[in-house]
Amino acid sequence: MTPPTALDAAALDTVDSGRIAAHLDRFARLTEAGEGCTRLAYTPLEREAHAVFAAHMSGLGLLVHTDPAGNTIAELPGEDAALGALGTGSHLDTVPHGGGLDGIAGVAAAMEIAEVVTRRASARRRTWRFVAFAAEEGARFGQACNGSRMVAGLTVRADLDRLADCDGRTMAEAMSAVGLTPDRIDEARWEPEDWHAFVELHIEQGEVLQSRDADIGVVDLISGSTRLRVAVHGRATHSGGTPMHLRHDALVVAAECVTLGDRLARDARHHGTRVTVGRLEVEPGSITTIPGAVDFSVDVRDVDTVRQRDVARRLAAEFDRIARSHGTSVRVDVLADTSPVLLSAALAGRVRDSCAALGLSYRVLPSGASHDAQQVNRITPAALVFVPSRDGVSHAPQEYTTPAQIAAGTRVVLQTLLRLDADA
Repeated sequence: MTPPTALDAAALDTVDSGRIAAHLDRFARLTEAGEGCTRLAYTPLEREAHAVFAAHMSGLGLLVHTDPAGNTIAELPGEDAALGALGTGSHLDTVPHGGGLDGIAGVAAAMEIAEVVTRRASARRRTWRFVAFAAEEGARFGQACNGSRMVAGLTVRADLDRLADCDGRTMAEAMSAVGLTPDRIDEARWEPEDWHAFVELHIEQGEVLQSRDADIGVVDLISGSTRLRVAVHGRATHSGGTPMHLRHDALVVAAECVTLGDRLARDARHHGTRVTVGRLEVEPGSITTIPGAVDFSVDVRDVDTVRQRDVARRLAAEFDRIARSHGTSVRVDVLADTSPVLLSAALAGRVRDSCAALGLSYRVLPSGASHDAQQVNRITPAALVFVPSRDGVSHAPQEYTTPAQIAAGTRVVLQTLLRLDADA
């Protein structure tokens, strides 16, 4: 392994937290009305954010294009086109009323790294690629990491007609509406021989780094996720005219299902399992009418792939038992299913070496959230670098990491890329 040259090492000192903060502030202004930041997958606002990224990168002289999946890729050619490329980046979409850092911090870091390396004009052996992935959040279509799943070949054209938002609009329709070409998504797929490694920066979305007073998190494992849509069908009747023993209340059934999932995940035998119901819709929604239908989501996450699927199957079976005991019915559909992923141990070691070289403390830890690096790891070795999240808050307006902390993580990513660029 060849260390960075003196010129490259000096470039690390030019990483500017002020420029990073300015990027974050500009993206934060691209939002729907209301609290926090709302910029959903495959909407005009998400496309506008990608246009901001593209304009910045084009202004630095990089070659920029948007693939059929909606991912925006900026390329800085190296000396030897035959060598596999290095990549970094994250996503620009958000959950409804979320924060302005989840994903966006990694894109801002990529923009800063591109600016630093073009300003220093130091030689690069490999091509460097900076990526803003599309539709990482599963908030709109139920499935997460859509842009990166497409480049990894995990989501194909047929899936785009199956995945739909709460209004019934399919992903294919949403993509077409913002000028993308869903019929060509196979062209977005990356080939392993074109790549050497990928390093993503992200906020932790947890409290481990803050509680341990660590500067950087080096992720070794990313949890899997099985997402279910559950529809309970009862009978809507008058709240005053229907005695308790004659009711078929869909919300009572749903409530028992929700509490069952919580109890199961808290059981000592399921340490590491997380079960979340984040959406619940009740019909007809009248104060004087017994609920006749309830639709809710279940997100099962785990670092153990067998346990993850076992929990999802057990919940589906128990939901059916509960529904029948109340004279109702239930339908459970799998929206998305992603296995846990072990990231490259060798690449994680390179990240730890970079932390040590920069005098930054680090903690090796798993990620409970899904990330684009999880999908890219199927194409090329991927690393995930965390920076601390204040009080562990994420997917909420209070999400916060200081620009200085993001800059520290950016230096780690840059140092790692410089070292990887020197690989034989």
